[in-house]
Amino acid sequence: MPARKIDRWLWLAAILIVLDQLSKWVVLAKLSPGDTIYVAPFFNWVLTFNPGAAFSFLSDAGGWQRWFFTVLALAVSVWILAMLRRHSAEFRLSLALTLILGGALGNVIDRIRFGAVVDFVQWHAAGYYWPAFNVADSAITIGAILLAWDQFATKPPGANAVEGGQGGA
Repeated sequence: MPARKIDRWLWLAAILIVLDQLSKWVVLAKLSPGDTIYVAPFFNWVLTFNPGAAFSFLSDAGGWQRWFFTVLALAVSVWILAMLRRHSAEFRLSLALTLILGGALGNVIDRIRFGAVVDFVQWHAAGYYWPAFNVADSAITIGAILLAWDQFATKPPGANAVEGGQGGA
């Protein structure tokens, strides 16, 4: 049963979505847009709404980007599901894809509900501030790093060999 092979990955994605949405629910209940709570010399809680993508890319595009990024995330999610079905036994690849899936869908929920993604984690040092982000963004970033690691990781000998021998002329 191929669907059973990805059950654990789908459960992990669902847990990630719940954690993302719960964290945003807490922040929305405690902060107003623009509020800042000092936590440490390098970390604040803030509440911002990002209608764009990473680093507020296209945030001032007039509104069409809400649906563009929603459809894009849903299309990527369908592709990830197909990849999970084919590669569910490959731990690092499946974990990477699952983190990206959970993060993408967590942010899709925000885009549908609010027209923008709820961001609230703000890192800073020496007067320089990193753009605010959220749990879903963190999952996507970690997933992308794992995906790159998986692509560059050492493959077992013969994994890329041409079938049937050395492949010479």
